[in-house]
Amino acid sequence: MFGGEYVREVPGVEEQRQQVDGQEQEAGAGILHVFGRQLKLCRERAGLDRAELGSRAGYSASTIASFEQGRRIPPPKFIDRADELLDAGGLLKAGKEEVARAQYPAFFRDAARLETQAVELHVYATQAAPGLLQTEECARAVCAMWRPLLDEEVIEQRVAARLARQDIFARRPAPDLSFVIEEAVLHRPLGGESVWRGQLEQILLAGDKRNVDIQVMPLARVQHAGLAGPFTLMETRDGRRIAYTEVQGDSHVHTERGKVRELEVAYGALRAQAFTPEESRALIEKLLGER
Repeated sequence: MFGGEYVREVPGVEEQRQQVDGQEQEAGAGILHVFGRQLKLCRERAGLDRAELGSRAGYSASTIASFEQGRRIPPPKFIDRADELLDAGGLLKAGKEEVARAQYPAFFRDAARLETQAVELHVYATQAAPGLLQTEECARAVCAMWRPLLDEEVIEQRVAARLARQDIFARRPAPDLSFVIEEAVLHRPLGGESVWRGQLEQILLAGDKRNVDIQVMPLARVQHAGLAGPFTLMETRDGRRIAYTEVQGDSHVHTERGKVRELEVAYGALRAQAFTPEESRALIEKLLGER
């Protein structure tokens, strides 16, 4: 609703947004092409062909070609290994962060960067399990359902990127994480029965961590502070408090204090209205037992 009113009040904003999105997509592709050229130059300087580099790094020659041509996103472990094998002196490693950001759809790149700096992160989810909690199977099912349909290669890139984000659980010092998930999400068997069971079990495992609170917003509540939609709140190492909102691929990173505070107030109310972590765990275990 808010987005629709904004478009009516500011003529041309949608065209501006499409132009920005296009520039971001081109920037992501440009980063991959630059990295690919650097990889090729380092490989040729080292006197290796694609098959030789691939054999030593654990990849096929065709995959090395895809990396060099900017058609596939090289994973961090490959970049580290290639830098060593080709004696690149850190040249390839220096671009690892930018290459990693290119894994994400353009609308999520800024949020992904901020997420890596978060000391607190709080998520309200309404449609599917939050990406930080998704199993590989659930992430692949969600990406496969995207419309317009994504190419298989893009699906694999997005699944890999989503799983890479889950390194946040192993980060030290551990950030404070909390999730409020709509009960309807727990009943929605995305990907089929086995994927659904695996996803609920994954949520339970995440909730076992001392720095993670997971709460379910029950369907039967007569008071609900989150009707305006999903959002994420973050606080970074340097004390910035940020909110991220997204709907239908249209996203916004909010830094203005007034807007962030509105969503902080809404999240506080949601946590008060939701089941406690203990009650939420009991509900998930009950669902698994019933099915």
